[in-house]
Amino acid sequence: MSPTQFEELLCLIGPHICKQKVVREIISTPARLALTLRYLATGDCITSISYQYLVGLSTAVKIITETCHILWHILKEKVLPYPLKTTDWLKIADGFDKQWQFPHCIGAIDGKHIRIQCPDNGGSSYYNYKHHHSIVLLAICDANYSFTFVDIGAYGRRSDGGIFRDSEMGQKFEQHEMNTPKPELLTADGMPLPYVLVGDEAFQLTNYLLRPYPGRGGLNQNRNIFNYRLSRARRTIENSFGILVSQWRILKKPIESTVENTIKTVQALVVLHNWLRINDENNTYIPPHMVDNYGPDGFKPGLWREEKNSALDNGKAYGNNYSSRVATKIRDEFCDYVNAEGAVHWQYDRV
Repeated sequence: MSPTQFEELLCLIGPHICKQKVVREIISTPARLALTLRYLATGDCITSISYQYLVGLSTAVKIITETCHILWHILKEKVLPYPLKTTDWLKIADGFDKQWQFPHCIGAIDGKHIRIQCPDNGGSSYYNYKHHHSIVLLAICDANYSFTFVDIGAYGRRSDGGIFRDSEMGQKFEQHEMNTPKPELLTADGMPLPYVLVGDEAFQLTNYLLRPYPGRGGLNQNRNIFNYRLSRARRTIENSFGILVSQWRILKKPIESTVENTIKTVQALVVLHNWLRINDENNTYIPPHMVDNYGPDGFKPGLWREEKNSALDNGKAYGNNYSSRVATKIRDEFCDYVNAEGAVHWQYDRV
């Protein structure tokens, strides 16, 4: 974060984190913000942070918790607006179409496990299949690696698809309460196709969410091409998570805090990520080669994929293959489109 960005952020949240002097000399507002950002960006332990800023351990914990809470409540109105209007969805879809050549896409969805220390009286609720404790960050992003919706704090033992189905945003998608655009024709002789999310095999195929065709290695060329085209759009959420863990090194190791405070920490990271993406005029927040690239030589994985020992883990609990006939027909129509009117010459070299 540049000094200019720090000053801008301080102006936004400064009035909300300043303290009145009662008996002792107060810790200044810039110091409180700097302490919190250092903790999030470096991943230093609380003890080290308290030594660096010459404050007590409990004071450092309180400052970080309060500042993360305020960052979320002040910035979310600016960088995670809700509800989105139909025009907002159309703008997102235009971004996916132009940048990733996938039409009618209004977001990529995925979930990540965030490692935590074993909660008090947590039982097996937070214990996942990778044999550690975690909470889940479920998120939807746009074509520019900014988060549009998040659900934070679900039990680590749960699957991404189940979390999405029971989340507030999942229920609103199911009930058609998200102001998404009405279905439109992609081809002259086809059926009107809805605007959809794209996800991996952990999610169930529906009329508002596309997942790849199952049966890796046993698909025909058209379905392989569809899966490839979908994966290009879906990788935006993987890259968004990769940027998050690369730039905020608190996610490099299990977060040693209560579940409640861990949720506040992750909330702060999400809005800070979006805020920096919006204000990143010189493209310094995402260095060159940080994210995946598709060039003349094919797919080049982003540098974030080389990161090891991350507290952000992928979930591999797959969803079922049960889906309605309408949802199956919609996916088939998208498949026909990317193999006919929507075909691009390079797609045949990648399958």
